[in-house]
Amino acid sequence: MTSPWPKMFPGKMAVQPRYVPLVLLMIAFSVVSYFDRVIMSIAAPQLLREFALSATRMGWVYSAFMLTYAVCMLPGGALADRFGADRVLLSVGIGSALFTALTAWAGKPGIGAWLGIFPALLIVRLALGACTAPLYPSCARINVTVIPAKWRARVWGCVAAGCGIGGGLAPPLFTFMQARWGWRVGFCISAAGTAALGLSWLWVRGDVFRTTNATQPGAADSKNLFLWRLLLDRNLILLTVAYAAVNYFEYIFFYWLFYYFGQVRHIATQQSSTYTTLTWLSWAVMTPIGGWISDRAVVTYGRRNGRRLVPIFALTLSAVLLYLATSSQNLAVMVSLLCVALGCAAATEGPFWVAASEIGSAHPAAAAGVMNTGGSIGGFLAPVITPFIAERGGWPTALSAGSAAVLGAVVLWFFVDARHLDVGGE
Repeated sequence: MTSPWPKMFPGKMAVQPRYVPLVLLMIAFSVVSYFDRVIMSIAAPQLLREFALSATRMGWVYSAFMLTYAVCMLPGGALADRFGADRVLLSVGIGSALFTALTAWAGKPGIGAWLGIFPALLIVRLALGACTAPLYPSCARINVTVIPAKWRARVWGCVAAGCGIGGGLAPPLFTFMQARWGWRVGFCISAAGTAALGLSWLWVRGDVFRTTNATQPGAADSKNLFLWRLLLDRNLILLTVAYAAVNYFEYIFFYWLFYYFGQVRHIATQQSSTYTTLTWLSWAVMTPIGGWISDRAVVTYGRRNGRRLVPIFALTLSAVLLYLATSSQNLAVMVSLLCVALGCAAATEGPFWVAASEIGSAHPAAAAGVMNTGGSIGGFLAPVITPFIAERGGWPTALSAGSAAVLGAVVLWFFVDARHLDVGGE
């Protein structure tokens, strides 16, 4: 069968087909990871009724995942650099599957009968966050060490599109599984899919990996670099702060957009669900496009200016469109503007991750882990700060704070030099 790869990546394609299984697996892992994250919020109403949990306690269950996800990001990346990305991704798949399945048995009957429902759910979600943390740093290492430089941002754009696909599939698919078989079976089915993906890395450990240092144990130590120097790299720190601002912007959409549609704009529940799904789809469409434009810009303008191009223009457009959306009284215009605003922010995922990985040199996964730790902090703050501002200044002001955040990220990108490798040369 003819590979679809040449259509996505035109040019000399002699060796490209061997990368296809690798990239497809990274995309699938991204889809499944976000599916596993989102289904907790879909099962939450049933859990609240069944176990008499308060909304506040369920909020802590949500935050537990983000806490360990952020804390374990850098150590997870360091493990991928030290022991190999394929081994770490195998562990991510098996560990995530285990704790997704255990979520189904954190109640009664199950471990909740011994520990209590709330502590059991908290522990399981903390463990799931820790197991999931190395996923994207490991994929970043594979991308920067296996994929040729001229395709890296578009490959990462496809991987990031998996977030939108997984988030968009979760509401209708898990709702169906929950209605048909119950929420416990739904979690177990999700866990089985995650485990299968984890085991699939045993299959792809072939010529693609043997011809690179992407998964070589100890490869990150070959240049005698020190991990702590990543934390002192000016360009990586600028990227990390900028990525925190962008994630703050994005997580406003993830956590509060459905509420904004229904409670602030008084849109019917079914319509609100449809419009929220459209924003996820805009994410999935725009991330590969942003990566493709970034790769082309690097070829034309060089790495320093080329990597800046998409974040500077796309994030500026995101800020403007979000402000205009909150000011619009026309429903169709508002939804369209919000979709494009999130899509433009999502288009910067490829440039961010590739720039961090390339700056990290022999520590690409750890460098990506540093940046995504900042992103996780931004994602952690958005759910709390947004309603705080809304209570005092109204929802248009709260959403416009996201515009201010991404404009700050735009300013930081003017000072980022993706060619500069403080922790090692080329």
